Amino acid sequence: MTTAQTRTSRRSGTRSSNRSSRETQASLVGMGALLRFMLRRDRVRLSLWILGIGLMSFYVANAVQALVTDEAELGQMAGLFADPVGRLMTGPAYGMESPTFERFYAAGYVLFIYILTALMSMFTVIRHTRAEEASGRAELLRADVLGRHATLTAALVLVVLANAGAATLVLLGALSGGFALEGSLLVASSGAAVGLFFAAAAALSAQLTETSRSASALTGALLGLAYLIRMAGDMAAVEGTTLSWFSPLGWSQQTAPYVEDRWWPLLLSLALAGLAVLGAFELSTRRDVGAGLLPSRLGRSHARPGLATPIGVATHTLLGGLRGWGIAVIACAALFGGYAESMLGAAEDLPEEFRSFFSGDTILLGYLAYMSMFLALFVAAAGIGGIQQLRGEERDGRAELLLSAPLSRTRWLGAHLTVILGGLSIMLLLTGLATAAAAVAVLQDDSDGLFSEILLSSLHQGPAVLAVVGLTFAAFGWAPRSAGVLGWIVLGYAAVMTNFGPLLELPDIFFEFNVFGHLAQHPVEPITWTPVLALCAIGVGGIVLGFTGWRRREINSG
Repeated sequence: MTTAQTRTSRRSGTRSSNRSSRETQASLVGMGALLRFMLRRDRVRLSLWILGIGLMSFYVANAVQALVTDEAELGQMAGLFADPVGRLMTGPAYGMESPTFERFYAAGYVLFIYILTALMSMFTVIRHTRAEEASGRAELLRADVLGRHATLTAALVLVVLANAGAATLVLLGALSGGFALEGSLLVASSGAAVGLFFAAAAALSAQLTETSRSASALTGALLGLAYLIRMAGDMAAVEGTTLSWFSPLGWSQQTAPYVEDRWWPLLLSLALAGLAVLGAFELSTRRDVGAGLLPSRLGRSHARPGLATPIGVATHTLLGGLRGWGIAVIACAALFGGYAESMLGAAEDLPEEFRSFFSGDTILLGYLAYMSMFLALFVAAAGIGGIQQLRGEERDGRAELLLSAPLSRTRWLGAHLTVILGGLSIMLLLTGLATAAAAVAVLQDDSDGLFSEILLSSLHQGPAVLAVVGLTFAAFGWAPRSAGVLGWIVLGYAAVMTNFGPLLELPDIFFEFNVFGHLAQHPVEPITWTPVLALCAIGVGGIVLGFTGWRRREINSG
């Protein structure tokens, strides 16, 4: 090649490089301003997520040492996690043959920190990408000087910052328990790796689907599949099997914090996350704003007869969300019921502080009563989610469109409330059946009517669920923007007091505000009707207030 040709080739390569650099810069125009807007918009939501994850790490790291006073008791409790059912629920049980407090923390609880981080990450990405397109705001912003990759890049940077904040608090929480620095760093980094993996998966799902609900469902299904694969792999053997390595959750748990302290499994999560992000950027250039690459399923050529009725429309609107919650809660109920044999075997060896979570003298019945209340919290969460869907129907204009027909406000709202309450009732029934069937199956004994007692215990939580729904519904009627916030505050407070109240030693007045704390712990205690009637009155009163506010305010005025 001649000197002239060489110079020409160099100039061509330089021009190509400069053109590529300019195109990259153009595609990111406005990303900084958009990121600041996202930070401002999510300053409360993300702060609560991060603080919640950090507080969970802090609490567990210190509560383990408050519950258990010596290594002998720790070894007895470690058997719960080393048991096959324990591994099914919590992980591969690394180090449980010679447990320490830090190993107990890692083996039994960090999986739930990872899951919370994954949920935070996927919801944040979908909220700022697919949901923005569905609402029309993304197209409005793109009409200004905004690069085509600015939105997705800003959302991913936001998630990286959120994961870094959560990982920092998780690290501080673990160190507050006096745990080893390297293992604590590994726990925090593993949580961030899980979060980044599912953030990337959410970014990819946002390109494939047309709605935020579909994107959330697709990413959530991936998270559920990862958990199921991990369950099957970890249940088969201590420290997991080959199957455990096919789950993103399994990769983080296979780092074995405080035991082997392996960092390299995190490379799997980061590598696949990087590939998913590249795929999301590439696919975003192959579709129109607001559209998805996967074709939407064609609807029926003729509407179902039920859609001509308010109940039919309400069922069509709410069924997907209620069904998703129901499947998750019923699956958890079956797992918790299957754990009854392990609890029965360990009953005599459990520390007294651990027993404080379960009322009564019989640890098995106390455990089953506690699980009924614990699962009812998630049923109540499904009710709050249903009411938030009503707010979405109103905000997006679909409620107003239906009310332009000869349909009164009261009938429209009453139909949706009927579906929500009916769905929650069925959920409580099936949850009780699943818990009872699993417990009786593993215990192989129903001589004392255990099946019917567990089922009744689950149904007994109905008034508390109704009270949460009533309070949320009242807020929807008068201040719809605050309905979800109020509902989650009531439920979050109940969850904290239910799970951590026995250890906090707070004044009795704090326990009075826990709607789930007033019901008798059946089957340990006989059912008393005064709290049942009081909670039903709160629920019905909230529903009446909600209807009153709904009739008086403007639609979409909140």
